[in-house]
Amino acid sequence: NFTVTEYLGSDPKDKTILPTVWQMKRKRDIKTRKIKKWKARLNVDGSRMKYGLHYDMTYSPVAAWSSVRLLLAQAAAYNWHTVQIDYVLAYPQVPVEREIYMEIPKGFELADESKSKKDHCLKLHRNVYGQKQAGRVWNKYLTKRLVEEVGFTQSKVDECVFYRGNIVYVLYTDDSILAGPDRAEIDKAIEDIKAAKLDITVEGDIEDFLGVNIDRREDGSIKFSQPHLIDKVLKAVRLGDKGRNRDTPAKVGVALKRHSNSPDFDKHFDYRSVIGMLNYLDAGSRSDISYATHQCARFVTAPKKEHGEAIHWLARYLRGTRDEGLIFTPNPELGLEVYVDADFAGNWDKDEAATDRDTARSRHGYIIRYMGCPLVWKSQLQTEIALSSTESEYTGLSYATREAIPLMNLIEEMQTYHSHLQSPSTKVHCKVFEDNSGAVEMARVHKFRPRTKHINVKLHHFRSYVESGQISIHPIPSGEQLSDYLTKPLSYSMLQPLRKKVMGW
Repeated sequence: NFTVTEYLGSDPKDKTILPTVWQMKRKRDIKTRKIKKWKARLNVDGSRMKYGLHYDMTYSPVAAWSSVRLLLAQAAAYNWHTVQIDYVLAYPQVPVEREIYMEIPKGFELADESKSKKDHCLKLHRNVYGQKQAGRVWNKYLTKRLVEEVGFTQSKVDECVFYRGNIVYVLYTDDSILAGPDRAEIDKAIEDIKAAKLDITVEGDIEDFLGVNIDRREDGSIKFSQPHLIDKVLKAVRLGDKGRNRDTPAKVGVALKRHSNSPDFDKHFDYRSVIGMLNYLDAGSRSDISYATHQCARFVTAPKKEHGEAIHWLARYLRGTRDEGLIFTPNPELGLEVYVDADFAGNWDKDEAATDRDTARSRHGYIIRYMGCPLVWKSQLQTEIALSSTESEYTGLSYATREAIPLMNLIEEMQTYHSHLQSPSTKVHCKVFEDNSGAVEMARVHKFRPRTKHINVKLHHFRSYVESGQISIHPIPSGEQLSDYLTKPLSYSMLQPLRKKVMGW
């Protein structure tokens, strides 16, 4: 990957010589947490790279969790085979993008003892880890190989989804999932990937992906869980066996605020680091902690005593539900469904309203399901200040359909390439369930209203889909609104039935 060259030679003259960094890593088994591999890697120090000299563009796409879950829902529904593959030292499989030099690392000496390390450096030939653009260079190279040499067709909706015959391929940097009804067809695709001079290891049937434990059960269901990450959270907050477990993720009836007059958080654990772990746990398998996690994350820059206590409460809830997660039991009779709810000005605090405008903001939450399996969920504080409960609900409706429409397009595209999923001539229909009659009326009947004329045009983007019949809006009783637990802290008696319907436990 490197060539030793002289500082003062014709090539490196007037070039920036980047420092080197050794990266040491222990790779653990996702279930047993036992160390299965020790890794040492020599990297470039990307923090010293200069824009325009060492790199230009750095963006590299990765598959959305919604695409991964959509593929696995179909695999469970139609009993598809799944195979996980991993690219060995992915980045260095690609030639370096431009001329880059780095220092000779500590621990290495020149073969010619008459030459000094101070007068020599390394010239890169391969795309070494640590470069700011390394991920982008790898993705462009791999995509080109997959399309031109292996025969995959890249999705126009999600650029990390590919099709070949009856195979669907999802790529997340160097981790990949191949799924399809015919195992021999998958094996042939894997052989063609190897023939394209891409170094891979075949991990077999998918058991974990991106740190999420994936268990395909005999009854056809799939369980997603992250008990090892919950253990890390409990260790980080130093909870141990202190206190009893909680039945809910947050204290009922208590909304977190800035608590400006309260003592600062005592920093007995790393607040920011724990929030990062909770965010990943929420995104991977635990929609039941979305509201509590996001409320705590709002105050990460200046946490107070109450915010630390809220994380402790959440940690006790996770301790009691360590092995739980998200269970997929797909029903092919069900299509794309969106459940939207909003809490109008639920954070309102008259004591802090004068100095904190966030207390006037509403929160919306939504769940997008396909075949009864949750693909997307979100608990989000609205950026717009809603003037009524109807407006806050309509804002949530707009944000939810903003995520649902690309999913409709992806499902339609998959049906086009895989006729056995459903007739390609059948348009994907999305049902949206809303418990506010005013928001339902606004979405259904597009007329000018004096009380809503101020709403920004960006919130009306989905109306053409309603008019064409691709999206239909349905009223639903508040007691059946599945996304209710994403907008406010609920009691156990209210949380448990919703959690059972959404997450399966």
